[in-house]
Amino acid sequence: MASASQKAKIPSSACCRNDSSGSIVRRQASAAGAQPENAVQDWIVSSRRDDQYASKTDISSLISPVERLPDASPKLPAAKPVMPVMLRAQSSHPLDPLSAAEISVAVATVRAAGATPEVRDGMRFIEVVLLEPEKHVVALADAYFFPPFQPSLLPRLKGGPIIPTKLPPRRARLVVYNKMSNETSVWIVELSEVHAATRGGNHRGKVVSSELVPDVQPPMDAAEYAECEAAVKEYPAFREAMKKRGVDDMDLVMVDAWCVGYHSEADAPNRRLAKPLIFCRTDSDNPMDNGYARPVEGMHILVDMQNMKIIEFEDRKLVPLPTADPLRNYTPGETRGGVDRSDIKALQIVQPEGPSFRVSGHFVEWQKWNFRIGFTPREGLVIHSIAYTDGSRGRRPVAHRLSFVEMVVPYGDPNDPHYRKNAFDAGEDGLGKNAHSLKKGCDCLGYIKYFDAHFTNFTGGVETIENCVCLHEEDHGMLWKHQDWRTGLAEDGKIEAEVKLTGILSLGALQPGEVRKYGTIIAPGLYAPVHQHFFVARMNMAVDCRPGEAYNQVAEVNVKVEAPGENNMHNNAFYAEETVLRSESQATRDCNALSARHWIIRNTRIVNRTGQLTGYKLVPSSNCLPLAGPEAKFLRRAAFLKHNLWVTAYAAGEMFPGGEFPNQNPRVGEGLATWVKQDRQLEEEDIVLWYVFGVTHVPRLEDWPVMPVERTGFSLMPHGFFNCSPAVDVPPSASELDAKESDVKVEKSGLLSSKL
Repeated sequence: MASASQKAKIPSSACCRNDSSGSIVRRQASAAGAQPENAVQDWIVSSRRDDQYASKTDISSLISPVERLPDASPKLPAAKPVMPVMLRAQSSHPLDPLSAAEISVAVATVRAAGATPEVRDGMRFIEVVLLEPEKHVVALADAYFFPPFQPSLLPRLKGGPIIPTKLPPRRARLVVYNKMSNETSVWIVELSEVHAATRGGNHRGKVVSSELVPDVQPPMDAAEYAECEAAVKEYPAFREAMKKRGVDDMDLVMVDAWCVGYHSEADAPNRRLAKPLIFCRTDSDNPMDNGYARPVEGMHILVDMQNMKIIEFEDRKLVPLPTADPLRNYTPGETRGGVDRSDIKALQIVQPEGPSFRVSGHFVEWQKWNFRIGFTPREGLVIHSIAYTDGSRGRRPVAHRLSFVEMVVPYGDPNDPHYRKNAFDAGEDGLGKNAHSLKKGCDCLGYIKYFDAHFTNFTGGVETIENCVCLHEEDHGMLWKHQDWRTGLAEDGKIEAEVKLTGILSLGALQPGEVRKYGTIIAPGLYAPVHQHFFVARMNMAVDCRPGEAYNQVAEVNVKVEAPGENNMHNNAFYAEETVLRSESQATRDCNALSARHWIIRNTRIVNRTGQLTGYKLVPSSNCLPLAGPEAKFLRRAAFLKHNLWVTAYAAGEMFPGGEFPNQNPRVGEGLATWVKQDRQLEEEDIVLWYVFGVTHVPRLEDWPVMPVERTGFSLMPHGFFNCSPAVDVPPSASELDAKESDVKVEKSGLLSSKL
């Protein structure tokens, strides 16, 4: 008997500049993107409506509470269920991403609060996101207003539960850049009357607070990139420099505005600066011509992005443009004879009974998992309130919030301009803002639930990425198998975070006969510098913690070799040794494959049937640390890359590892490296794990013209969380279509061939 393993897979498109692009995929814990209405089961592949989620206005069944122990003593009897209550309906869950209407109202409210017309005219909107509420508000919402409707999980109070009649108003947080004054401000807007405003009423929300943030630069916007390109192309000295390189047609020129980072006081945030990289397409008649195959080097350009003026220009060295590479393009009409391969047969995902997941608004149930999903312009996909429904023990929380909060790509070539390629793709730009629409059959297969994402553009308008996130299932191979008397079990109940790296290499030009050891020659006159990709996952854990509880701790596990002697007479002994990380100073750790190092997040008050604390373990995959020297300039802003794991006590303002505004940040070690100096205690706390993982990319010819997908990531696996494998109740499965039924015969070579 064998059971096939399934996964609920949630691709969220996210592409950043050139080779630093990466599509972020979370597995085994489903999630989705922003959606304004509570659509239920609106699948793309099928119109089945027979298994819709029950109406949330008439649900009163309760799930038994989790059995809790103050220590390792015998289990206490389960508490009696409370009396059923009539549950209330609200239009938006406190964790739902802002709708398009809410974004519009928030922007209008801030504009109306502008002191003068000049201030209002100068406002540019970097980010408008939900101000996520405190956790007790989320607990109330999940207990009485929204799925999973579980009042039993709330703390018991003397005299019975206090049942609210409504939830607090939702709030928006806005980051606003004033183009006139070069100032950045943060606004909080209450959205209690958003619906009146959308119906044509006079109410526009209420400003709760506004704060001017000195000495910072917010992320760049796509509108600024376009304006920068136009300004550079119109600059006479630039046109003359391009003419020296044989280019008169400015339509062939590509100007990529890169943030300057912070290398000296000249990069201070009192000015909004960019240093563009220049590329040149070969064929003006082909809009898909790969311009990154012809980098233009030898020019120094500094752009004042506030006033959109070139403030420094120098044609330092005439480096000839690389010759047109015949393999530069990635469309079949341009390479390899102009035709697609014909030896690939269609692969279809068939789900005759529909999907196993259910969606109600932003609440997702997949088998025994349930959670909420969100989306922000900076992080992209966010997963909230992850929990596992474990029979009579009910809904057992695993984590409060999971997301990718930063991506840094440092290059290893000391030559100009490559030494300053140190993109912070989240903090300087935005992972979510760079997402693209996913397509059926290419990004997602089978039954698909799509979610749109809404965000503001630079001028305050609302933009929507349709099908930004898709939810679907995939067959992940064998889950477990029983054959005769031997049994092998694969762990289930795990959450996998996977990043797929793909994109176009950011190349450099070589002069005839030149060789550089800091990269790979891709084509005559072209080379790709070595570089690294780093990702930071922020995980606010809640292993077996009900609302209001903070009973987690982190232990490091290393496998050690037993010393030869009486206890190791055969010299074969090794064992796992645990060390509890009791404070933040002890919890800055690095991976160690030689000792199979991993970390376990445990609940200190709940035990399994063996008396051991329940937990989840963080299991690294392949990883690396920065190869740049400790005095590298980009590490001033990215000190969080110096360790693979950081653990902090939860604090509301600690969201991004390099601080909120890493663009042109002159302050050393802002963010994680500063927060851990408080050395807060980590035992029985609301804890946050920051896992830093990366890939060292030594380019190869096969990465050109578009790099095939390379995977990296990590897993969260149950470790004593269950009393046995949670997969044993998965029914056996078998394919309904085998070789015999499909007219496929086995050749003598062992290959399959079909009758044509």
